Amino acid sequence: MSSESRRPLVAVAALGGTISMVPGDGEDHAVPRLSAKDLLGGLVDDLAMDVRAETLAGISSASMDFATLIKTRDWAAQAVDEGAQGVVVVQGTDTLEETAYFFELTWASEAPIVITGAMRNPSLPSADGAANLVAALTVAADPRSRGRGSLVAFNDDVHLARWVRKAHSSHVEAFSSNPAGPLGLLAEGAVHYFHPVAARPAALPVGDADFSGLVPIVESGVEDTGELLETLVKAGVKGVVIAANGAGHVSAGAADVIERALPEVPIVIAGRTGAGPTFRSTYGFRGSESDLIAMGATMAGWLDPRKSRLLLHTLLATGASRDRIEAEFRLRGDLDT
Repeated sequence: MSSESRRPLVAVAALGGTISMVPGDGEDHAVPRLSAKDLLGGLVDDLAMDVRAETLAGISSASMDFATLIKTRDWAAQAVDEGAQGVVVVQGTDTLEETAYFFELTWASEAPIVITGAMRNPSLPSADGAANLVAALTVAADPRSRGRGSLVAFNDDVHLARWVRKAHSSHVEAFSSNPAGPLGLLAEGAVHYFHPVAARPAALPVGDADFSGLVPIVESGVEDTGELLETLVKAGVKGVVIAANGAGHVSAGAADVIERALPEVPIVIAGRTGAGPTFRSTYGFRGSESDLIAMGATMAGWLDPRKSRLLLHTLLATGASRDRIEAEFRLRGDLDT
């Protein structure tokens, strides 16, 4: 058989989540019970591909950790080495955007890695898991998905991991990519991309990474004195992401704490709004973006606090210097570099 006529192979890793949850006999509440084989069922019978599936975990995505992410990434990389044209990761939606971005940071292959899940478990009317899984398989098998890195396929939209976020707690249209919008969509069993393949930053190596230690997110707000941040710094955190007001602003009191902490702890300033970048040179008051940059804080650019935490934690886990942290946030957070 020629390579042109060979059916693509897609590897599927199941980690649990709503898509795998059903109530047991005599129970009212759904918990993860379905395996990768259960999820696939006969879904692939009418798809022009072969599928290799394995259950790697059976957890709520609220319990996702770096150990599971690295295990899944390594499994996916091995599947590609063994001939898979693409990989699908099935998990819960609560932390799906973070999983997607971790893979974007650490996935070196040209083969796509596609994350999906469900908002309604299989026991509910209009459960969306099967449709999302078929969409993810379709994206992973399509040659036009190569070189696009980590993608999210959900509700017939295809999102880039860099932009996607969970924007609703219960709707099936739960994921959005504001302000960039979806990368593509699925229609009539095919994926349609709106943009060509773009260059991606090099993957961060995590073979010897040490993810121990805390990298918390601290949100700014009314009457923020910086006391919580100071407590965390004294407790020995490895780094901190500030979910700052507006375009990257904190109170004067918080700015004082940040200035004292920066010699010891790297601090990243991200915007809490959910859309828009942190500024660099517009305001000059105490706690403004200009003030924080002058102290040595790193601005997250367009990365939201959750993605900023993933990037900072990964960099710290690999022993990155302050200069490297600044450079990586410039590379991955700004749009003009």
